Order: sequence, then structure tokens, then C-alpha cells
Amino acid sequence: MNRIVERRRNDAVVNGLSIDVEDYFQVSALASHFPRNDWDKVPCRIEANVDRILAMLHEYGVRATFFTLGWIAERHPKLVRLIVMEGHELASHGYGHERASAQTPQAFRADVSLAKVVLEDIAGVEVRGYRAPSFSIGAQNLWAHDVLREAGYQYSSSIYPIAHDHYGMPEASRFPWVLNNGLLEIPVTTVRCMGRNWPAAGGGYFRLLPYPVSRWSIKRVNRDDRRPAVFYFHPWEIDPTQPRVDAANARTKFRHYVNLDTMEARLRRLLGDFRWGRMDEIFLPHQD
Repeated sequence: MNRIVERRRNDAVVNGLSIDVEDYFQVSALASHFPRNDWDKVPCRIEANVDRILAMLHEYGVRATFFTLGWIAERHPKLVRLIVMEGHELASHGYGHERASAQTPQAFRADVSLAKVVLEDIAGVEVRGYRAPSFSIGAQNLWAHDVLREAGYQYSSSIYPIAHDHYGMPEASRFPWVLNNGLLEIPVTTVRCMGRNWPAAGGGYFRLLPYPVSRWSIKRVNRDDRRPAVFYFHPWEIDPTQPRVDAANARTKFRHYVNLDTMEARLRRLLGDFRWGRMDEIFLPHQD
């Protein structure tokens, strides 16, 4: 395994902050309620939510990585350009938010290649990073790493080294590694405790658990492992007034809607408690 040299700033660990740019109706757990062919009929809330995120990041002087759907970029090109103008990294979340594990290699290649072309054409910058929807690269489809490298990506942040009912590869490294093909895989953060990996990277866990649990977990990774954390969230998570899908089952509704009203306040605490930066500037090779 190649050693990854991660960037520090003033001897303090700089953590990777990432936003998965998708709208509420594109979430995998709600897919049965929003057929893909009907997406254009659903009012988007992405612009207002990303505008709020950009304003918050500007307030705290933080730059982040926005893993953005090609589908969103085509319909909201000004938003994509604004992300870049504000100094953030533009990265790919694929084109149509289809899980990598549900696609053939040929379909996956078409999806990630199209997304890269769309994002680069709109924003005029190179797209180097990719994150699979629902962290859907794992032990059964590691071929996806070769496809990503062939498509021109330099890194992936698509593996979650935990056990989960929808995703996860608990046997994977908790920290970045370089594959034989040269692609860098940057897993989202876990904390090692009681002989297993526990989620510490954001998402529903961040909304569900008390904030001090997340703060303790990230501090432990920074202090004991002396490594940057990788944190993520979605624009719809700061939108408590989004339309509710009453027909969804109880488990899905709990996971999707829990503590949306407190999410922005928690994020503000997080931004104030730690140092944050773009994924590419922290993890990719650079010259000082």
C-alpha cells in the first residue's frame, strides 16, 4: 500500500468537508416514490439549499468539495459555476444517481464518463474526484475502480468501511490508499472502538446521534490516528420544510427526516470546532 501524504495547515489537521449535491427526490431510499422519468416534473429545491450552504461556508471561511450529479448540473449550470467561483472543488457524483453496485461495467462507464464531461463543460475546470451514490463500491464490484481510472478520475471517495444494511465494506482500510492502477480511494471516516468500525462521517448518523459523539469521534481520528477525517452531508438535510413522502415506510421516514430542523445548527458547530478543506487539496499530490 502506498503511503498517502496528507496536507496539514499550521500543524493542525485539516479535515475534508464534502457535500453530495442531489435533491430530496433523488435519494435512493425514496426511489420507488419518485420514478426517474418523472424527476423533471418534481420542483427542485437544490438551488436554495446550496445557496444557503455556500453562504455558511463563506461565513466560516471554509472551502469544500461538492460531489455533484450531472443531472443537476445540466439543469442548474449557474449553480455549478457559482460553486467553482466560490473556490470550492467540483467533483462527480455520477450522472443519474444510480448505484454503482446496480450497474453493469458498461453502464457504469457511460454514467461516470457522461457526468465528468457535463461537469467539466459547464464549469470549465477539471473534475478529478468521484463519489458513488450510497457508497455503492464494495467487495462485489471493485472493478469500478478500474472504470473510474479509465474515465480519467484521479480519486474516489466511494467506500464506507462499516457494516450497513445498504452498503459498506468493513474489511477495507479506514484511511486512503492507492490502487495498483494509480487511483486513490479515500474512504469516509470511521472511528475504531470495541473491535469494530463505527460511522463518524456525517449523514443520518450525524443527525441522529448527539453532536458531542461526532465531535469526539473526529477529535479521536485527528488526535490518536493523526489523520484527516472525511465528512459529508446533503443539501436536503438542511431543508426541514421539504415535501414529506407519507407513503414511505417508517424506517425510511425516520432515516430521512430525523432532526432536519437542527442540522444547520449542528453544521455550524462542526465548522467552528474543526479545520476543513477541499478533498483534492488535502489528499492529492501537491507541491509546496
